[in-house]
Amino acid sequence: MMNNKGLRCWSAQVLRCSGAGVLKCCGALVLAGSVVALGAQAPSPKSQAAWKEATAGYAYEFPRDHASHPDYKIEWWYYTGNVKAKDGRRFGYQVTFFRVGIDPAPANPSKWAIRDLFMTHLAISDPAGRRYRYAEKLSRGGPGFAGAATDRYRVWNDDWVAMLDGNNRHVLKAASPQVSIDFTLDEGKAPAINGIGGISQKGAQAGNASHYYSLTRMPTRGSLTVDGERFEVTGESWMDHEFGTSFLEPGQRGWDWLSIQLADGRELMLYQLRRDDGSRDPRSSGTLVGVDGSTRHLTVSQFSLTPGRATFKSKNGAVYPTEWSITIASEKLELKVTTPLNDQELALERSTGVAYWEGAIDVAGTRAGQRLTGAGYLEMTGYFGSLGRVLSGK
Repeated sequence: MMNNKGLRCWSAQVLRCSGAGVLKCCGALVLAGSVVALGAQAPSPKSQAAWKEATAGYAYEFPRDHASHPDYKIEWWYYTGNVKAKDGRRFGYQVTFFRVGIDPAPANPSKWAIRDLFMTHLAISDPAGRRYRYAEKLSRGGPGFAGAATDRYRVWNDDWVAMLDGNNRHVLKAASPQVSIDFTLDEGKAPAINGIGGISQKGAQAGNASHYYSLTRMPTRGSLTVDGERFEVTGESWMDHEFGTSFLEPGQRGWDWLSIQLADGRELMLYQLRRDDGSRDPRSSGTLVGVDGSTRHLTVSQFSLTPGRATFKSKNGAVYPTEWSITIASEKLELKVTTPLNDQELALERSTGVAYWEGAIDVAGTRAGQRLTGAGYLEMTGYFGSLGRVLSGK
């Protein structure tokens, strides 16, 4: 997103946990093989009070704010993009680094004391090959495991990394037996700040918000591999970075989030939070980015995001709308969203208990009656599972 998609997906199951409850909620993650013996360390009694909340008035500064913000409990760095090989073959990709705080000030002074958990998702969509491949890494923060620097932008999970090089270009490297990426990204436009007053409000209560910005059109080049096939590619990416401490509230079930790069040089981010009764939460919002990088905040009343008839039913039974209509009346903008590959569900129910749809999309429509096209990414959460009703669509 977003979010709260901002909230990115795995993090959502931790959002309503506190104190020792975090360890209980993360039990599946801890036992997944990358994180060791979390149960031996309980958070200090004052842990929750120590986490900083996202409040209005935050002054962003770059490249400083690309780096980690360990005073906040939840943080992620999220990249998606559409790239093409020299022969025109199209691929979509996603790589997301999550940090979830366990204890801001562990009582144990050892460097092995667990302060944060790290999780990373990597996925590649290959519409021509009718393939969607993904991988994950789960780890505790600590020497040789995973971490996120505060003095510069470098976040890593084992040998997977997102960072800035000496020329302030973003470098993404991640590899598994089935998929890998090795990309260099320029920032393109200046960061777009989402929300109002430096925060993206997700809930009714103060503090249930995030600091959230996006790099909306990043020229991208490098290589990727799928099932052993290597491709040199170029294209455009989108980067979201969010950090905060609490987000979703009772009654909020999941979200639908889109990042769209339009052919007229503008970009659009929208997310709608879905409530238990099926209604759209009033904190749903978006950002329209101009050709010159200027931003316009969109409130829930200023856009519509409506699912169409096309759906995808996954093996776990979740049903995802894969066709959407967008209307922004004030911009005379009418868009239809479709996907070139229905099955883009990142299904991790056997490890972290999470499954969500995250994939490449095509966009076509009109602006003031003139034809307009675009491409981007769609994320849908809350259609599968029973993780505290945050990710539950049942």
